[in-house]
Amino acid sequence: MWEKLLIVVAITLILNMPSGWFREKTEKFSKKWFLYIHLPIPFIVLSRILMGLSIKFAPALIATAVAGQLAGGRIRRKMEGETV
Repeated sequence: MWEKLLIVVAITLILNMPSGWFREKTEKFSKKWFLYIHLPIPFIVLSRILMGLSIKFAPALIATAVAGQLAGGRIRRKMEGETV
């Protein structure tokens, strides 16, 4: 079970980093901003279901998604030379 959780956590992180990258330079609360935040969710839910993981792992996956969003935005800021 822990192996499956680790796979879904990795998928969640990988899917959210590009979204965080794109979200970083969009206007806050715009349609694109909401799209970049929510677009990975169906894929994360699907991967959790396909791996047979319970809904009880949702808080860990939400935390991982937030971390991926923040990491993607931070990487973009660093690459563009902005202070973090």
